[in-house]
Formats: sequence, structure tokens, C-alpha cells
Amino acid sequence: MAKRKGSVTIRHVAEDAGVSHQTVSRVINKQPNVRPAVKDKVLRSIEKLGYVPSIAAQRMGGSRSYLILALNDRTRTIEDWQLRQGTDWIDQMLYGAVMGGEPSGYRLVVELIDTHADHVEREISAALAALSPDGVILTPPHSQNNKILDLLEDREIAVARIGVDDDRPGIMLTMDDERAARLATEHLAELGHRSIGFIAGSPEYAISSWRVDGWRKAMESLGFEHGGLLEWGDFSAESGHAAAGRLFDRGERVTAIIASNDQMALATLREANARGLAVPRDLSLVSFDDTPMVRLAVPPLTAIDQPIAEVSAEAIRLLIEAKAGKPQKSKSTEPIVIPARLTLRHSTAAPGNAVPQES
Repeated sequence: MAKRKGSVTIRHVAEDAGVSHQTVSRVINKQPNVRPAVKDKVLRSIEKLGYVPSIAAQRMGGSRSYLILALNDRTRTIEDWQLRQGTDWIDQMLYGAVMGGEPSGYRLVVELIDTHADHVEREISAALAALSPDGVILTPPHSQNNKILDLLEDREIAVARIGVDDDRPGIMLTMDDERAARLATEHLAELGHRSIGFIAGSPEYAISSWRVDGWRKAMESLGFEHGGLLEWGDFSAESGHAAAGRLFDRGERVTAIIASNDQMALATLREANARGLAVPRDLSLVSFDDTPMVRLAVPPLTAIDQPIAEVSAEAIRLLIEAKAGKPQKSKSTEPIVIPARLTLRHSTAAPGNAVPQES
């Protein structure tokens, strides 16, 4: 009687093919030191028995664990989950990483780590000991945390760092946040706006400063005054409400606002409505992230669409290549840039014009 797929092991494949289980492991792991005829025989046995390689079986063939570890910010992630405010950024990051690793048989493991905790090194050391990952993906703010970077460098673990551009070791990837902010600002200027406010995210994140720089440089190159038009938030809806209120309360009325994430943009929309300002007739509004919530807003918001899935897929691909022995720079001089896009919807129009721009 044929074995059920779940009960077929590497030893059953070896017995059927008439080879050692080490040979089967080498075939599973795509190692070159297997004769073509033997490889074909093993592959036929795998197909015949319906064998599905396990991570344990793959590890038998060499030094790889076939695991990539992603570290995400514990506090912000759990807060979003608890408040049910949406975690599309995480969803897209996971989607890209999972799909990016799948063709090579890699699995993704996610750990939530508090980057400010005194015991951050102990938590990460425990995860590394338990998993022995072939690489680590760091998302902001972990990608800037020197304690974490030093620990991974000491362990000689390949690391991909999202949202950074510095001289620390690792593969750096960005979505060109400065350019994205310029795109949003220039779009509003083309519609006729001159008083364009900007609500920045937490200064703890490098991307926040990059976006401010992009907005400021665009304003200056256009010859627009920007004094008093910058307000800082922390990516939360509450901070967005407060920042929008300060912009609305200034002497000269802003006609457009760019918010550094969707939660702050939606808070700005609510604050505008509470003050009797219609979007886009009285205020044009642009968001960053482009999660489902802004597409379902009334009106749907023009937004910077960040290619998070593409970035994480590229990160995991490069980590797998590094583990396979392909040459990698120990210190990247330039980040890999996967540019964001501006998606036009109904929240931007010429000042005093209720007819929106959409694409």
C-alpha cells in the first residue's frame, strides 16, 4: 500500500532510489556533486512517493537552515493589532518575503522585538540560537539599531536593512522616500498650490527626515515659502490630529497637506471635516503608504504607494544569494533603490476646485 505523503521520509526516497539519504539531501539542496543519472533517479522517486522535503531534511545536506528571520518593531505592531487599525505595511512585507523565499525552499520567521529594551540583545540572541537563520531582515527602526547590527556582525549573519543609507554592514534597501515626497509636493504645485503643509513621522526613523528633506527641497526649488508649514507627528492618528490642527490654526491657511503615513492622513481628513473644510475643494491631501483604508476613505486619497513587497522580496533574494556564496560587499556603499509611486485619486485638486485629479 502506498504511503501517505505526510509519512514519506527522506529515507523512503533513498531506499526507493537505491542511494544513500545523504545523496537525496544533496539533490534536495541542489548541490552540484551529484551525477545527472543519480539525480534523475532521486527526482523520480520523490515524484513517485509524493515526498515533500522538510526543513530538517534540507538541513541535513549542508550548513543552511533554510530560514530567514525578520525582526519587526514590537510596540508599534502590537498596538496596531490591538486597536485593529490595520497592518498593511507588515502584510506587504510578509507577502514579499514569503513569496521571495518560496522558490528556493526558504521559510520566513517573524520576531517582534522592542528596539528600546535593555534586553534586546538577549532576545535576539535567543532567537538566533533557536533558529540559526541564514539571514536576517531588519525593518525600521531596527535597521538603525547599532546594538542589533553589532550582534549580527559578530555572529557573521547576513543582514538586509530596509529604510537606511549609512556605512554600517549589510544589504541596504530603500524606497527613495526623499524623491517620493518631492513627487507629492510637485504634484500639488502643478495643481496650483503654494501653501503646502507637511506632517512628518517620528524622528526616530531615518525615512521621516528623508521625506521632510524631499518636501523642503521641492518647496525651495519652486520658490515657495515653507516656514511654519512643517509639523512633526509619530505616525499615530492622535499625532496626526494634533499636527493638522496646528497647521489649520496658523495665520495663513494651508491649501494642501502631505502626511507621512495613512493614519496621520486620515486624522487630517477628519480634522478638516470637523472644521468645515471639504477635501479637495478647500484642502488637497496626500498620504504615504497607500493602504486599503485610504482607498476606501471619502474621498479616496491620493497617496505615495510604497513597494514594500518588492523591497522585502529583493531583500530575501539577496540574503539567499549571500548564503549560497555569491560575492557580497561587507559594507554597501549605496542602497538598492526600489522607487515608490504616486497614485492619484479624489483628494487632490486645484485650490477651490471640487473637480479631483485621478489616474
